[in-house]
Amino acid sequence: MNLLGKLSWSAVPFDQPIVMGASGGVVVAGGLILGWITFRGYWPYLWREWITSVDHKRIGVMYCLLALIMLLRGFSDAIMMRAQQAVAAGGAQGYLPPEHFDQIFSAHGTIMIFFMAMPFVIGLMNFVVPLQLGVRDMAFPTLNSVALGLTASGILLTNISLAVGEFAKTGWVAYPPLSELQFSPGVGVDYYLWSLQISGVGTLLTGINFVTTILKTRAPGMGLMRMPVFCWTALAANLLIVAAFPVLTATFAMLLLDRYLDFHFFSVAAQGNPMMYVNLFWVWGHPEVYILVLPAFGVFSEVVSTFSGKPLFGYRSMVAATMAICILSFLVWLHHFFTMGASADVNGFFGVMTMIIAVPTGVKVFNWLFTLYGGRIRFTVPILWSIGFMVTFVIGGMTGVLMAVPPADFQLHNSLFLVAHFHNVIIGGVVFGVMAGFNYWFPKAFGFRLDERWGRASFWCWLVGFYIAFMPLYVLGLMGMTRRMQHYDNLAWQPWLVAAAIGVVIILAGIVCQVIQLVVSIRDREQLRDLTGDPWNGRTLEWSTASPPPAWNFSVLPEVSAIDAYWSSKGGRTPNRAFQPIEVPTNSAVGFITAFFASVIGFALIWHIWWLALLGLFSVFATILIFAFRDVEEIEISAEQIARFERQARTEVA
Repeated sequence: MNLLGKLSWSAVPFDQPIVMGASGGVVVAGGLILGWITFRGYWPYLWREWITSVDHKRIGVMYCLLALIMLLRGFSDAIMMRAQQAVAAGGAQGYLPPEHFDQIFSAHGTIMIFFMAMPFVIGLMNFVVPLQLGVRDMAFPTLNSVALGLTASGILLTNISLAVGEFAKTGWVAYPPLSELQFSPGVGVDYYLWSLQISGVGTLLTGINFVTTILKTRAPGMGLMRMPVFCWTALAANLLIVAAFPVLTATFAMLLLDRYLDFHFFSVAAQGNPMMYVNLFWVWGHPEVYILVLPAFGVFSEVVSTFSGKPLFGYRSMVAATMAICILSFLVWLHHFFTMGASADVNGFFGVMTMIIAVPTGVKVFNWLFTLYGGRIRFTVPILWSIGFMVTFVIGGMTGVLMAVPPADFQLHNSLFLVAHFHNVIIGGVVFGVMAGFNYWFPKAFGFRLDERWGRASFWCWLVGFYIAFMPLYVLGLMGMTRRMQHYDNLAWQPWLVAAAIGVVIILAGIVCQVIQLVVSIRDREQLRDLTGDPWNGRTLEWSTASPPPAWNFSVLPEVSAIDAYWSSKGGRTPNRAFQPIEVPTNSAVGFITAFFASVIGFALIWHIWWLALLGLFSVFATILIFAFRDVEEIEISAEQIARFERQARTEVA
């Protein structure tokens, strides 16, 4: 019996210099960072204040940090793909062999959707939603930490595949029969499935946590129709998570049973049906688009209202549009595979539903425009991202409605037109949204604003780079170029692909500007510091507390009597209310320990190291059992400590 299962030295691709160079660079960079932390003696602080923290604000920041790191990782794949396609025309083969190119485009999609976009929107929601609701923390603080740990485990497994074994060569959707054992006998698909299964469980726990928090733990007086729009979009997105992610988990479980135990859910043999995988995947997949973009819509609502100095136009219609999108997102999934051979009636129904879902999205765009109209707009970095979104996202939406027409989709399906549309929506909607939110709430998280000059430079590079990178793909799609081509013979395509590669370089400049913005802002933090807690003259409750907020968020829970709760209280007298002791949850290592053993379990299952998988499962069970019998659940913050904090905050402002 081999104690290491299928794992051997042959799993390390020593014969691929690009892979080994990238892996070595990551290991060296990680080693230098860990060495610097050790040298400076930061480990006790990091362990106490961050790694074991169950504070929703700290967890939100860590989610966003993970997302920014994975943005760099996923974007490096994009650069390699665009460079390969720019040169691999005619007799030139480029620098990436086909099997490596296949892994790169699979990893790019997986990382950007699951490990960049998802953690970023979850991070923003984690930080902001409890503050906007006027509560002290999430409903289940420790569960929040466990969910973060499981997401980090999925990220770790995906990146281990870079150096040990391989990643899937199936695309980020992993359609059978290509993802079945017969056609993908290596461990690449297993890395894909187990990393997403583990992180998917974490996302589902997050969804349950947010739905409970929003529906059950609002401030006194905050009825549902007094919640900020960002909280409404967070509620809709997390309802979608709770409804859709179990479908993805079950689908991946069936594919794992096909691969590990020779079941035949999706194999042609024994009357399995590969198209059922496609069907189930997109039952999750289209709600996923709105899981990502609805929180971004909430960010734009907050930003547009704040920087135009006006209440959001059409609050009730915005709420109705949000919940309509939440429901309709489950009625459009089949437009992802109009070409599967369904009847004209079926295709027609899903085409019409796809056009209908554009209506509530249009309502939102017009509400934002009417909010801006007549306002005294301050053109800060967050509002620039918001205006850039409105133009870019509308273009992406129009191309989506075009592809909702089944006859048009028959021509455009599987072409680069579809790739351009998808990136038009995700970059123009989600990425622009999280960048707006990042710049908008950064001073609340850290007490100082981000540098405006470098922020503007980053925005313009992203905007210009996006159009140069993806508009040519619309043209190439109409010219007949399909997706996932490592090499092509039609030399008429090459100029457009060279232009797309130039656009990616400009986006890279935008990312570099963002890194510089962060470095410069930290360097100049004293000049950029905000002592008021309200640098933007905000309207919602998060701006009513100190920056950064204390562990207990609010010394006295706010009383809400209007939609823009903080704005309506400005200029009025704040009643003197005696401080009461506050209980906050204790730190817990259960999230970190669970993440460690989840990574061990995933790696062991990928390589068929069964004893290690069982040991990991037992360790997770023991961790949960020990946590269940903990002695101390909360610590008390005395009224004197709270009063002292408030006096100090008022003194600094004065």
